[in-house]
Amino acid sequence: MQTAQTVEHLERLVGFDSVSANSNLGIAGFIEYYLHDLGFRVTRLPDVTGQKAGLYAEIGPNEGGVLLSGHTDVVPVEGQEWTRDPFRLSREGVRLYGRGTTDMKGYLASMLNLAGAAARRELHEPLKLVFSYDEEIGCVGIQQMADALAPRLGNPRACIVGEPTGMRVATGHKGKSAWRALCHGQAGHSALAPNFINALHLAGDFMAELREIQRWLYENGARDPAYDIDYSTVHVGMMSGGTALNMVPERSELTFECRYLAADSADDIGAMIQDAAARVAEPCRPAFPGAAIELEPLNAYPGLDVPEDAEIISFAQDLAQTDQAIKVAFGTEAGVFDQLGLPTLVCGPGDMAGQGHKADEFIEISQLEACDRMMGRVLDRISR
Repeated sequence: MQTAQTVEHLERLVGFDSVSANSNLGIAGFIEYYLHDLGFRVTRLPDVTGQKAGLYAEIGPNEGGVLLSGHTDVVPVEGQEWTRDPFRLSREGVRLYGRGTTDMKGYLASMLNLAGAAARRELHEPLKLVFSYDEEIGCVGIQQMADALAPRLGNPRACIVGEPTGMRVATGHKGKSAWRALCHGQAGHSALAPNFINALHLAGDFMAELREIQRWLYENGARDPAYDIDYSTVHVGMMSGGTALNMVPERSELTFECRYLAADSADDIGAMIQDAAARVAEPCRPAFPGAAIELEPLNAYPGLDVPEDAEIISFAQDLAQTDQAIKVAFGTEAGVFDQLGLPTLVCGPGDMAGQGHKADEFIEISQLEACDRMMGRVLDRISR
């Protein structure tokens, strides 16, 4: 496979401003028509708004094969100091610059290059491709697509989600749940503040409880040395409340998340969080019956934890020509495919820590070449 063709596809893909806040119909339409013209059987999977769409495409027989998956959306560029047009591919030496080059349009471009090669070969097993939306806001799109995908996917021998791993095989990542805590207190004049229930104080006390949960997880929870942070974590990202200094706030809000190891129970951690909210609010109710901390789940996606002896690991390592198996800190859509019963791993070009989500995002051409070589091996497996 010629990487020059992958670069041509990447140039076209980067040109679509597919930031998650925008519609992805432009990039989805381009991919759909390209694959349809190659002879793929393509199914469009729109969201409820009609402004987003995922795609499922396949070519060849129905049984077995390899499934490749990636997301079409990218993170915003606002507030970042780019030195070049983020939605126009540019080259400097061995680097290709543009939003999404690493996360993860480089992999999508290699998928399209493979699609063209597969259309010219006699396949004995199918090539199956999934293109999702709204991954960057919490793997939302693939979870909306899952029910429609499940009866179509069949039984591929492997599913490879192409998030940037430096072409190393990733066998796991943590799951995530995100929450909003709405704290209800009692309004009043600040001169009489002790007579009222301050919603910001409720939020602060609840935050202290969340930090205690984090301490407990660190001391008593599961450990997995394959991760840089080898335990489950609780993180408060935003806090707001109050309208004026001389007013006791009656409402405040915390937004927080839990990233949990497979060996820790998400349900058990959720119960600990519910108990913590009750411990903070209940002592305030004799003075003000309306005191409460209302917990609202915002988003969640499953983790991935492939057993060390799983056949897919050696299969993917052979494809990627690596003996490494790692686990990654960031979440991916792989956990959703795993829940659908597919043998799933993560492997793709680029370095998330060094390049992903940053100004002047880039990918090195050598990484695209390595990905194209992997795609060539995929084609060899399904066409002989």
